[in-house]
Amino acid sequence: MTTYRIDLAYDGTGFRGWARNAGVRTVQGEIERALAAVLQTEVALSVAGRTDAGVHARHQVASFTVGAVIDIVAVVRSLRTMLGAEVSIHDLQPVADDFDARFSAVRRSYRYFIDEASHHDPLRARWVWHLGETLDVDAMTRAAAALVGAHDFASLCRAAEGGTTERTVEHAHWEREGQEPVSLQPSAVSLERVSGIGYRASGDLLVFSVSAKAFCHQMVRSMVALCVDVGRGRIRADIVPGILEQKDRNAARGVAPPHGLVLWGVEY
Repeated sequence: MTTYRIDLAYDGTGFRGWARNAGVRTVQGEIERALAAVLQTEVALSVAGRTDAGVHARHQVASFTVGAVIDIVAVVRSLRTMLGAEVSIHDLQPVADDFDARFSAVRRSYRYFIDEASHHDPLRARWVWHLGETLDVDAMTRAAAALVGAHDFASLCRAAEGGTTERTVEHAHWEREGQEPVSLQPSAVSLERVSGIGYRASGDLLVFSVSAKAFCHQMVRSMVALCVDVGRGRIRADIVPGILEQKDRNAARGVAPPHGLVLWGVEY
């Protein structure tokens, strides 16, 4: 048996999330279907991040095991043709037998994009939450700082039976971007050096960056919703620690829309 690693990206708009689900279109379902057709055998993908419906990935990692050595060039070419524009296969390589895209990951990074402009930009509407109001970024950054470290994030996670909601957030920060547009298409050769996805240089795009070894379900989108209410002046940044201490989902501020969230990278 040989284990393979796939590095990929996708626009999550047309999918009901990553995870295979009978009767609906998912990223995992489409890739496994394409692999089965190319390899003439069923495969099951393990993945670094099980993104929700509408969530995107700039750099996702999946792995699978098959009982034969495959022609990598031919398989990648076939996958790119079969999967179309929504999914981009960056690389496919054999890896150590004990590699697992989910369990071998040591860090996952996400970014969330918010548009403060008075009018929405249809060219970026699929991956940016348009709010149309100016937020207090300094207050949002203070709120995000309270989320860094080891906490029980039960107040910010969708309930999961039997699973722990304790996580360690390594970094959480907000900034207002005003950079020149960069390429929408990551380079297949230098994926790690890509700094962003394309947007207008208007200074009205807010970006939330957060990283941890792992996140629980809807945790990042809940962080964003909480910080946005701080930025709107609805709650103070200094009450965020108290919200975490309550360990009660009803104490939080809901979830931000999925389309503004991007799985930005995975480290091993």
